Amino acid sequence: MHGVFSFRAVYVIVLREFKRFFRQKGRLVVTLARPLIWLFIVGSGFGRLVGSQDGTSYMQFILPGIVGMTILFSSIFSSISIVWDREFGFLREMLVAPVSRVTIVFGKLISGTLMALFQGAALLVVAPFLGIDLTVGGVAAMLALMTVVSLAITAFGLFVASFLSSLEGFNVIMNFIVLPMFFLSGALYPVDVLPAPLRAVSYINPLCYGVDSFKHVLLSARAGRLAAELPIALDVAFLVVFSCVFVFLCAAVFERRK
Repeated sequence: MHGVFSFRAVYVIVLREFKRFFRQKGRLVVTLARPLIWLFIVGSGFGRLVGSQDGTSYMQFILPGIVGMTILFSSIFSSISIVWDREFGFLREMLVAPVSRVTIVFGKLISGTLMALFQGAALLVVAPFLGIDLTVGGVAAMLALMTVVSLAITAFGLFVASFLSSLEGFNVIMNFIVLPMFFLSGALYPVDVLPAPLRAVSYINPLCYGVDSFKHVLLSARAGRLAAELPIALDVAFLVVFSCVFVFLCAAVFERRK
């Protein structure tokens, strides 16, 4: 074990990531605009083709998926800070600091999770305008589920990023991973309409379980069969196990890094 675990160091890492995020005005605008473009432009266009089913419009149906997409992009691309820090030497300074490597992992995980949660939660403001009524309990449930999903995907992104050494390589690998994760998550169409091979891939995709859990909260009261396809207990169990596995793997990778 290198050093000791430090809550202060975790706080400093989280604060640094948030300051860097909010200082990049362009990134902030794009992050907030992207889900609205998907929701109102893509949703409106496909909604005219699909129409409404069981009293649920297509824009209502894809809202859980757009929340999931926001968390996916935010969580994955927050892990780019590892590659950035390695390229500019800051990661080396953190690794030789008198704190444990687990401290660095937790700092990165917490910052990525909180940023994804912040961006996903901002989309809940749109729900009433789409005719989806959220109770206080529903908001609390969504925040809890979004936290688990954010942690799971941030841990996965951090694990992948820990093996990459350049920003160019990160962008290529992550785009190769992110788009299939999104399209095979049930965000735009139900997973059960996919061919069997793609459906099997969907069921190892953490975002699939995240989007499905969001549908339980946002759509189950009004969507009939268009709502969630899996039991929410299965969604949560998969996400918790996935999170634990990749948090452990991230810690193990950093402990062995020289």
